[in-house]
Amino acid sequence: MVQDFLNTRGVAGYGPDLLADTALARDWVAGAVRNWSAARGEELPPPKLDEADLTKLRAVRNTIDALVSGEATGGRSAVPATLAVSDTGAVRLEPSGTGWRWLASALWAEILLSQHADTWRRVKQCHNHRCGSTFYDRSKNNSGVWHDVKTCGNAANLRASRARRREREHATGSAVSPQ
Repeated sequence: MVQDFLNTRGVAGYGPDLLADTALARDWVAGAVRNWSAARGEELPPPKLDEADLTKLRAVRNTIDALVSGEATGGRSAVPATLAVSDTGAVRLEPSGTGWRWLASALWAEILLSQHADTWRRVKQCHNHRCGSTFYDRSKNNSGVWHDVKTCGNAANLRASRARRREREHATGSAVSPQ
């Protein structure tokens, strides 16, 4: 859910910012909450959002983006959540509040659980500055840097290869034959 939330950002050539428009945001939230609820074995209704909620959600997205990037967020903020005990004795963090607060509560709860499971370090942003997609690094040694090696990785590696070739040509004063 956190990865999908961060990927609501608009990316040129891929799509609009899904938190810039109330209708787009409501559609995204409905799908995200449906998927999140199904993964938890529950059926929770999505929060109702208005224009003011979108401004707050974009701020939450920026804060979480900064955390994923390893930047300091510059302060503390409180988000309501509830500890709930099921009939079987399982304890869960449950989102609380309404509108943007409910969604922020669910997101922060997922981040907390991810940090405790030591999977948070695998949530990364693509190193292609034109892309910036958030992805979950499934590599064995947690060394992934591209959300998709075929698109962003190949483009970056090609640019780096061309730059090295130009540097060699400049250093030798002649063209280097392609291999």
